[in-house]
Amino acid sequence: MVMFVPPREVLSLDQIDLSDIEFWARPWEEREGAFQLLRRERPMPFFEEPEIPESLSLVMPKGPGYYAITRHAHIAEASRHPEIYQSGQGATSIQNMPEEMLEFFGSMINTDNPRHARLRRIVSAAFNPRVIKSIEERIEFVANDVINRVSESGGCDFVVEVAARLPLEIICDMMGIGAADYDTVFRASNVILSAGDPEYVAEGADPLMAFMMAAQDLNMLMTELADSRKDNPTDDVTSALINTNIDGEALTPSEVASFFILLVVAGNETTRNAISHGLLALTQHPDQRALWQADPAAIAATGVDEIVRWGSPVIWMRRTVSQDTVLGEQELHAGDKVILFYNSANRDEDVFDAPYTFDVRRNPNPHIGFGAAGPHFCLGAHLARQEINVMFRQLFERLPDIAASSEPDRLRSPFINGIKHLDCTFTPVAVTR
Repeated sequence: MVMFVPPREVLSLDQIDLSDIEFWARPWEEREGAFQLLRRERPMPFFEEPEIPESLSLVMPKGPGYYAITRHAHIAEASRHPEIYQSGQGATSIQNMPEEMLEFFGSMINTDNPRHARLRRIVSAAFNPRVIKSIEERIEFVANDVINRVSESGGCDFVVEVAARLPLEIICDMMGIGAADYDTVFRASNVILSAGDPEYVAEGADPLMAFMMAAQDLNMLMTELADSRKDNPTDDVTSALINTNIDGEALTPSEVASFFILLVVAGNETTRNAISHGLLALTQHPDQRALWQADPAAIAATGVDEIVRWGSPVIWMRRTVSQDTVLGEQELHAGDKVILFYNSANRDEDVFDAPYTFDVRRNPNPHIGFGAAGPHFCLGAHLARQEINVMFRQLFERLPDIAASSEPDRLRSPFINGIKHLDCTFTPVAVTR
């Protein structure tokens, strides 16, 4: 396995094109070098929007371009002012998305106040302390069960068989989705975040149709469940969401379904990639692994946040400027698009000492792997931290010598810093109950 290497500035400023999919196929150290150069010399460059398939361009026409925000301070500033830097025209797509696609692919992540505040208020009320406690207890059980399935084999595809299973099963279980539908949810979420990766969208297939069909599968699954829970509630989160009423307002079944797609995309995919990046980083940095493994309770909080900073599973989010303003030294005008590159902010030399050093004791660690402070800060950050913490604690206990044994098979995506496959090995152990 190739060990960690520092960033390499092999591209000149004028050769960097963040809209070119080939840029995102470059080696990790070259991409990091490009962002390092941008932060230093051109922190808010303007790019043409990426080329997209003809079928997508019919409903998502190419726009005028965007400003790439690469410094931590600028992203934090924009995130504190959602009235200026808005999400309603699409937070997860550089191109403007049709209204129906905004609903399918992001729910409240693609909304502004007052609707965003309404949705977040209802969702937050549904996740009451009793529900949170139940979910946390379930994480321990599921993590142990996931490890049991592979523990006697001596090796596995860590992403597919371990990292992906924990958040997937936690989300499905808390929503009331049975095990028979786990694989449907897994396949659909892969397609939605594939960026057209040929492993998930067959070559020659219409990517728009693939994305919409995957979203429709999830939407139908949850709409039917929400309809059922309206009259026959149980103790799952779907029942709480559909029956929670705040000041006379409640979620509709379609809003519950859209929220579930957000959970699957933002919760399942990002947590599985954080766990995957975590094993890779701990394998490449055995001294840091030894520190965490020797004292899991003491290292857990800082170690988990360092994994999120290091992996930065969500590369960017978009905002649209609502009024003329200035960010840094750049004049922006109403209608301008800005892309907040979280991955770059999490390596900002003005904020982090030795940003290219993986340090499980890093403190303070003001990373923005869950987004920057503001109304769109990740609602599931606490759950994600719990899942990452529990998974590594149990791996250290159950499979203490587990390590990545191959190079990661990375998702070719400008949006998700994903690992599709990562082989690992460990000393086989017996199943525990």
